[in-house]
Amino acid sequence: MKKVIVLGVGAQGSTIAKRLQEEPNIEELIVADYDQKAIDTLEKELSKAKAVRVNAKNMDEIVKVAEGCELIVNGLAPDFNMTVMDAALKVKANYQDMASGPVSDLGFIEAVERQLGRNQEFADAGLAALTNTGSAPGIANVITREACEKFDSVETISIFVYDGIWSKKFIPFWWSPETAFADMAAEPVIFENSKFKRVPPFNNPVNTEFKGLGKRLMVDHEHEEPVTMGLLADKYLKGVKNIYFRYGGPGCDLAKYFYDMGLLSEEPVEVDGQEYIPMKLISKLTPAAPKYKDEIKAVLDEGMVSEEGAFLVRVEGQKDGTRMTIDTYANGPGLREAFEKAGITHESYFTGQCAFLFVKMFVNNKIDLTGVFPPEAFETEMRAYYLQEAAKLDITVDQIVEERLY
Repeated sequence: MKKVIVLGVGAQGSTIAKRLQEEPNIEELIVADYDQKAIDTLEKELSKAKAVRVNAKNMDEIVKVAEGCELIVNGLAPDFNMTVMDAALKVKANYQDMASGPVSDLGFIEAVERQLGRNQEFADAGLAALTNTGSAPGIANVITREACEKFDSVETISIFVYDGIWSKKFIPFWWSPETAFADMAAEPVIFENSKFKRVPPFNNPVNTEFKGLGKRLMVDHEHEEPVTMGLLADKYLKGVKNIYFRYGGPGCDLAKYFYDMGLLSEEPVEVDGQEYIPMKLISKLTPAAPKYKDEIKAVLDEGMVSEEGAFLVRVEGQKDGTRMTIDTYANGPGLREAFEKAGITHESYFTGQCAFLFVKMFVNNKIDLTGVFPPEAFETEMRAYYLQEAAKLDITVDQIVEERLY
């Protein structure tokens, strides 16, 4: 029987907590956050849950509540990663987080390197620290490695996420608008010709064909996958030379207009004698994604404009002297179906359930690695277990192989 703490119970953390309630191997579940209402709500809903208010900036507070836990699930922003990792080592617990960056004190690449650089500390303690779990990054990394194993050598990995869920009620993003705008205004990291480089925001707009959807406009986007996969290219991904993360959808199109107008700038602008920071103003004015059941129901009742999406990992390389491409689609419920299944949005369902499956692996002793590693480190049996359990939650994977002789 396991004792687990979920630290940070926002959209993903609360989804993980609710799923852990159903796990027979869980004896005690601590739900910890600074938001008293959020943890009290979970404690009332879940019989295994114990609510504890924590200031996660203080490592000693985390250590105090995490004592005796075998796993710390870090559902907080990446700025808290180092503190929570310190606490995990202190209480001798395994560790899992959702993202490596961005962080306020380092660049994106340096933030990932700092985490991976703690590999020996965790390995020496006999502990596992699994980073970047969710959908992308997360299941994207698992299916990328799964495809790469079919090649002799890999040339290019491209990860595409198209979010075309658009409601009549104005909701441009189904996660934090602040995070969405910050990601889109950043200069994305790409891995090209075996080197990292930064490119301008909304770089390389290309209409990409998706199975069953047609062509959609996709652009380079700030994300972890090019960084972790680039750093581990030779170790896990058959020496891949190029890695891109591409994003698209109505929210991305809107952000591009804002960017072109200077509204995603952090530089102050004077208007009628008052100074404003455009990014803060636009983030404040953008409606937040619905979080509670009544809010989501109100959106659905008002109606949808479109409900489409695509999650594709494309791997290109060589096999037996033949050029080969493997397209792998991950499929999950749309907004309406996710609400009917679990009372949450499609974003919370897909990302939260994908993250929970990594927690489930810890709880059921399916993680047989130590040190610090992202999901592309998973070997055959671990990947098979993950994808098998994902299918039980209606998260399925379709793989299309194309071979060309030239």
